[in-house]
Amino acid sequence: MKACDTFNVEASFPTLDEARRRVIDEIKSAKRQGIRVLKIIHGYGSTGKGGTLCTGLQKSFGLRKKEGVIKDFIPGEDFSIFNNTVLSLLEAVPELRGDPDLNATNEGVTVLWLK
Repeated sequence: MKACDTFNVEASFPTLDEARRRVIDEIKSAKRQGIRVLKIIHGYGSTGKGGTLCTGLQKSFGLRKKEGVIKDFIPGEDFSIFNNTVLSLLEAVPELRGDPDLNATNEGVTVLWLK
């Protein structure tokens, strides 16, 4: 069983509402499969300030954390070994150490730590 998976929600250019629905469905599916980390590729947007999907989904992830749906989330720009949450996540899921976005400051992804 794999511990980590990736979901590219931006690939089909969905609206924010559709992207939220797809991500929630993907979280449910990942949990059923025993996946502990789900990396969401949402893109950053072309304005240079964070696009609709990036900002909207990260707000949604904050709500999912408060609701207890996910344990935590790490925006790509914070996905670094210098982040205490990431260090705890790497300890819990060592397979994540080989992820190409670790220490890459990729604002177009968010890492979800599933319960």
